[in-house]
Amino acid sequence: MHRVTILGAGKIGSAIAKLLCLTNDYVVCVGDTDTQALDRLSASLPVTTITVDVTDEEAIAQKLAGEDCVVSACPYWANPGIARAAAKAGVNYFDLTEDVTTTDTVRNIAAKTIAATTSEPIVFAPQCGLAPGFINILAHHLCCLFDKLDEVKLRVGALPQYPTNRLMYNLTWSTKGLINEYCNPCDVIHEGNRIQAVPLEELEHFSVNGANYEAFNTSGGLGTLCETLEGKVRTLNYKTIRYQGHRDLMAFLLGDLRLSSRRDLLEEIFEYAIPTTKQDVVLSFCTVTGWKDGQFKQVSDARKIYPRHLDQEQLTAIQISTAASLCAVMDLYLDGEIPHRGFLKQEDISLDRFLANRFGRYYNDATGAENHVPDAA
Repeated sequence: MHRVTILGAGKIGSAIAKLLCLTNDYVVCVGDTDTQALDRLSASLPVTTITVDVTDEEAIAQKLAGEDCVVSACPYWANPGIARAAAKAGVNYFDLTEDVTTTDTVRNIAAKTIAATTSEPIVFAPQCGLAPGFINILAHHLCCLFDKLDEVKLRVGALPQYPTNRLMYNLTWSTKGLINEYCNPCDVIHEGNRIQAVPLEELEHFSVNGANYEAFNTSGGLGTLCETLEGKVRTLNYKTIRYQGHRDLMAFLLGDLRLSSRRDLLEEIFEYAIPTTKQDVVLSFCTVTGWKDGQFKQVSDARKIYPRHLDQEQLTAIQISTAASLCAVMDLYLDGEIPHRGFLKQEDISLDRFLANRFGRYYNDATGAENHVPDAA
């Protein structure tokens, strides 16, 4: 039995707890300051709960004594402190952050910890969700099918199935994280040069199975792929998928109304005015072009993930996709299938092993997913 502490009892943290508990292979503890959320979890799952302030590194380190792993399902700003607590406790660390600065901080913590440790090293695995996360594992796998790369394009969106407002959007995950992605610079590779692109720009339109979408630059989705593929590809970018018309309204709010400098106010407005939904869908699309055996080729992978019932509870598509990805990475690591210590890049994980994992299989069940891993033939 593996002992895991999950910090954060929100939508994603509770989904991670459920997936782990259903295996009967994990002893799960969930920590939060929200006692009502903890009570709901302990009433429905065989978990222990602790009330803990995620900004109190010493308290967290003490709570982690004897654990195998800690999972941060908290907002990105809490992750550096949790990573430092994991280092003090000698516990493997996993998170879901999309924030570039946070990931850099976790990398530095990992480097210092590995350099200073005299015991068995631990792993620091940020960005274990959907994007970054699964999409990076998938993209790197497709890249490895080619002798030489030209373009790598990643597109991901968590969308309402039935949009009714002018934004054509419902809140399905962290509002703070959403705004962060819309406002921060975007790492890309353009004409072979690693640069930072402007968020919300480079608008494009496309259709999948007859439905029309748009996509535009957002921050963080590439994870560490820019670093990994620098010097190997002409174009590499990540864009968020939305229904058409969303980008222009967001540009008005963030640009014309200058709410990019009032993020707390925008978060308050969104959570007041935009309803949440459990009727969502996650769409991922990755396409790679390059040369194989002297021929210029393209390989693509498109998937849709819908909500599903697990143990008499409906989990949303974003809960399933995010929680399953993190659980798969942690499960593979604890089973020795990711022989790694220190800072772990998502693209260092085998797609074949990920999809064969009991948690990763949720991506194989996705509507539109290939029954086999695409090849460049």
